[in-house]
Parts: sequence; C-alpha cells; structure tokens
Amino acid sequence: MKIFLDTSNVEEIKQGVDLGLVDGVTTNPSLAAREAGKGKSFQDIIKEILNITPGPVSVEVVATDYDNMMKQALKISQLGANAVIKIPMTLDGLKAIKSLKEKRIPVNCTLIFNPIQALLAAKSGAEYVSPFVGRLDDIGEDGMQVIDEIKTIFVNYGISTKILVASVRNPIHFLRSAIIGADVITLPFDVLKKLPSHPKTDEGLARFLDDWKKVSPDGSFPL
Repeated sequence: MKIFLDTSNVEEIKQGVDLGLVDGVTTNPSLAAREAGKGKSFQDIIKEILNITPGPVSVEVVATDYDNMMKQALKISQLGANAVIKIPMTLDGLKAIKSLKEKRIPVNCTLIFNPIQALLAAKSGAEYVSPFVGRLDDIGEDGMQVIDEIKTIFVNYGISTKILVASVRNPIHFLRSAIIGADVITLPFDVLKKLPSHPKTDEGLARFLDDWKKVSPDGSFPL
C-alpha cells in the first residue's frame, strides 16, 4: 500500500519524503488556499510540491462544468509530469475523466462516498478513486465498509483503477485499509507521525536506556 500525504504544506512533504515513507501527495482547494494565504501563489505552491514529491501529486480543478474542468485540467497537467488531475464525482466529471483518459492524462476521481460512484469512475477511465472514509464515519456510516465493497467489485471485474483511501482520521483507518488491500492511502501529516508509535515501544526503549546506564553511567557507547 502506497502512502500519500494529504497536504499542501511544503515542509510537511519534505519531512515525509526525508523519512522515506511518502510515495505521493494529494491536495485540494481548501489545503491550497491555506498555504496560498501565506504569501505564495497557488501555481508556485503546486510547482514546488511537484518538484519535491517522488511520485504522483493530485491537484484538483475548481470548475464544475465539463468545458472549464477540461481547461483547468490541461493547465494543471502542464505543471509537471507527475501531476494527476482531481475531478469530482459528477456527470460532468465523468465526462471529463473519459476525455482526459483519451489524452493519457491521469485522473483521481474525488468525493466518492459509495461503491457505485467508484465503479462509474473506473468505467470512465480514472486512474484512482478516492472514497472519503472519515466523512462517512462522521454521519454514522462505516467508511471502511465502502472500501471493502469497492475492493470486492474491482476484484470481481479485474478493474485496474487504484483505490485511494481519503479523509483518513486515525491509524485504524490505515490498518483496515491495509487489511482490505487498498492500493493507496492519503493521510494528514499528524496521522503519519502517529503510525510508528506505541506506548509499549516507548516503555521498552526507556527500560533499555535505564539498564544501559548501569553499564555506562554517562550514557556513552564504547565502540
């Protein structure tokens, strides 16, 4: 399972890449606006993210009609070879996905909340489908069940579209995504930092260090 960062913060991306854990990035208008408010233009932010990210970077159109989606998508695709166009799950969006597929421009279909939407996006030619599990949890549904159902459908029909789990809130989402066999998960930097942590790991490390002080009171390593 590949790990993407869901952010437009360049410093977070640099740290994730430096750890060797980040395979790509997803952005959205809300995240980009947050960073653009710090004095950088949207285009400059996206170009920098494309340059420092080793894999795909999803950049979302803000148009809702087919013609303007296509215009924006073509502009985004010219910013970098690793740019992926995020297109919303609508009828116009499905039409745009088909057209972009014909132009060999990869698409991440976003704002997916049920398996039918995922199947339609795949049929239209999306490279990725992004089900929003956290937002489903917020309204009392089981977001991860949707991932499981999408996986079953895609396996049934040999669909190569990648399942990209989005709106991730906690390490449990990460674990269940891996068990189900999702292709990609995109998560905020604060969730990424929680993944290696366990209280028993901290406890064990503290015990080892305390025991070592009995051998080397100043904590030095003699080799």
